[in-house]
Amino acid sequence: MIAPALSCGIVLLLFLAASSAAPVLDGTVLDDKGKPVKDAVVFMIAVGVEPPTARRARVVVMDQQDKEFVPYVLPIEVGTAVNFPNKDNIKHHVYSFSEPKKFELPLYGGQAPRLLLFDKPGVIVLGCNIHDWMLAYILVLQTPYFTTTDSRGTWHVEGLPAGDYEARVWHPLMRQTVDLTTQRLALSPSEPANLRFVISLKRDTRRPRPIVPNYDRSGGA
Repeated sequence: MIAPALSCGIVLLLFLAASSAAPVLDGTVLDDKGKPVKDAVVFMIAVGVEPPTARRARVVVMDQQDKEFVPYVLPIEVGTAVNFPNKDNIKHHVYSFSEPKKFELPLYGGQAPRLLLFDKPGVIVLGCNIHDWMLAYILVLQTPYFTTTDSRGTWHVEGLPAGDYEARVWHPLMRQTVDLTTQRLALSPSEPANLRFVISLKRDTRRPRPIVPNYDRSGGA
């Protein structure tokens, strides 16, 4: 049996925890036909305050698996290092000509020869010199508050401090500029917020993956 004083203390702690809980923010991203948009990046920028100090250097992973980059879209914070492991039984040659981070990782299998630090904001387009259809994007952001949409176009963010924010969305096929997607909101711990973005998408012109059995320009399986 819990003593009355202890019980009251527990109730008080639970009340304080609830009242100081971080706001919850979620929503959806749809195209202009009302269909869900997968792999859109939703990110929040705090208004009127300095960006939070960069966290200790993080390492995230962009896989190469079944002759595809996984994930298709990877949002990261400035100062993040990315590992590019090759999980296929053939070699890949990863590269980018994008201005924020031009690089090449020549033909390799297994672990990447080195980690790559992304220290400038912007969009990084990835390709493979061996497999023309392999394409992916890294979005380097100056905020730690971001997420991506699932196949239903839904997204969810926790851990944001209460305050005023600008919420924006980005997708590699989006016609609008990111600034035109801005929505202002005030986050309160007691009032969960929900946002809906509607964006217009260009036609996906990615080179189709060959359907010829065991096709591989490198001679692999």
